[in-house]
Amino acid sequence: MLTLHGSGVSQGISIGRAYVLRREQLEIPEYVIPRQYIDDELERFKTAIAAARQQLQHVRDHMPAGAPPETASLIDAHLLILGDAMISQAPIDIINEQQRNSEWVLKTQSEDLGRIFEAMHDPYLRAKKIDVDQVVDRILRNLLTTNEQDDEAMSNGQILVARDLTPADTVMLKQKRIRAFVTDLGGPISHTAILARSLGIPAIVSLHNATRFIRTGDKLVVDGKCGLLIAGEYKRIFSEYRRRQQQSLQTRRELDRIRAGRSITDDGQKIRLLANVELPADLKTAVKVHASGIGLYRTEFLFMNRPTAPTEEEQYRACLKVVKAFAGKPVTIRTLDLAADKQAANPALGLRAVRLCLHDISLFRPQLRAILRASAYGKVRMMIPMLSSLDELFHVLDLIKETESELKKQRKEFNHRMPIGGMIEVPAAAISADLFAPHLDFLSIGTNDLIQYTLAIDRSDDTVNYLYDPLHPSVLRLINNVIKAGKAAGIPVAMCGEMAGDARYTRLLLGMGLKEFSMHPSMLLEIKEIVRMSSFANLRSFAHKVLRSRDVDGLRTLIDKMNAESNVT
Repeated sequence: MLTLHGSGVSQGISIGRAYVLRREQLEIPEYVIPRQYIDDELERFKTAIAAARQQLQHVRDHMPAGAPPETASLIDAHLLILGDAMISQAPIDIINEQQRNSEWVLKTQSEDLGRIFEAMHDPYLRAKKIDVDQVVDRILRNLLTTNEQDDEAMSNGQILVARDLTPADTVMLKQKRIRAFVTDLGGPISHTAILARSLGIPAIVSLHNATRFIRTGDKLVVDGKCGLLIAGEYKRIFSEYRRRQQQSLQTRRELDRIRAGRSITDDGQKIRLLANVELPADLKTAVKVHASGIGLYRTEFLFMNRPTAPTEEEQYRACLKVVKAFAGKPVTIRTLDLAADKQAANPALGLRAVRLCLHDISLFRPQLRAILRASAYGKVRMMIPMLSSLDELFHVLDLIKETESELKKQRKEFNHRMPIGGMIEVPAAAISADLFAPHLDFLSIGTNDLIQYTLAIDRSDDTVNYLYDPLHPSVLRLINNVIKAGKAAGIPVAMCGEMAGDARYTRLLLGMGLKEFSMHPSMLLEIKEIVRMSSFANLRSFAHKVLRSRDVDGLRTLIDKMNAESNVT
């Protein structure tokens, strides 16, 4: 029996035969182009770009009925990347200057662009490097006249195994009615993960060696929740997973029935379940599952694939769209969380987020104006990321006051009492949460970074990501400290990291006093079901035992007991 572990990105269990989609690794030659043939080489490059655009546009124009709407938006994103000057224009200049062949120039240019993305702290933005790689790969295959693998042999209902999937590949997924897919590359926020959730099929990414060890025709089990892939002919194992599959389908049907139900514990405590929104598709899903509002709206996507920052008006319209979609409900807009292009060894610890905004006020002011203007049309909350000192906070608050004065003079409408909150993701801020809380209207715990910074690990580094542990006593103490600080100051505390959408930790967080959870919309109904089956008051004693525990194994035993019982007493 072969088992592989990756990141489960779309829940559910699928059983079927493998179809391995193989694309040979490209070998990129390097050679000098004689000066008299430079014009021909430039024409060859431009033809490859035009062909790539035509191919993507053809897929865009011939999408099958029922294809996820996200597919179209992701193909549009690839078309935008294709038109980026660093991809379509800069290589032309280099070919002219260095007299090198198109393939080599494009490859080196994409590597330079990739380093820029890798230097970005935000994992959502860093993941966009994959899209750049896929666009470049398409152009290179046109230059090298490499034919793609014919997928006509694929029969309906098989499990697709691939190194990676492009947005265009998802058309094939829909046409062939694929049951599940697994990939060597990708991450929880990659486009493959987004599309898996949209298609509603189990998927695992970041398996590393799936295409190496799996062969077409192998019998597979895909557990999208655990991120587990099993290959081989084992009747007892497959029988057990068929039972789990039926149980999972039944659970989905039951969860669907509570879609419009209230998020309230068994003993009457109202819990606010909010959604994290990164793409337009997430917004639709959040509305569909009756999210109580938006707990984290990322603004970074507006700054991507463009030579200049978006205007105030562009940012205002984008914010307004979200606010109107959630009329009457809170919408938490996080200010820009980008890093500067040129970074030191670790970009996560460099000039990024609020530091970058305070370093370049001309970047920050248009966004402050846009968010304030949008606040006139709904329950907008502004959230400041990566706060680490009170000086930073006071500087931001002063800028907000200045911006409000400007808008007032210009007779622009805005909410004069728009709540301002801080994202607590740096250990220094978590330790000093009691100092921040009196100056803010709410706090939101960003567990993804808080855990990484506290434990000094990078989740994207396979050699150390096993150390990433939300249940580490130091992490739990920091979270508890923030919740206590919010309670003492009389302000709400939310959690918007992945921990908030992980059902294993819901009861523990409830017991610690957390009343606002913000997560990917696909997880909201599962968390709602746990909330409705729990007693807020009775979980406190369990949480206190966990926080006092000095034995890690004993701590996990307590949490297992907490999760095993409905209405813990």
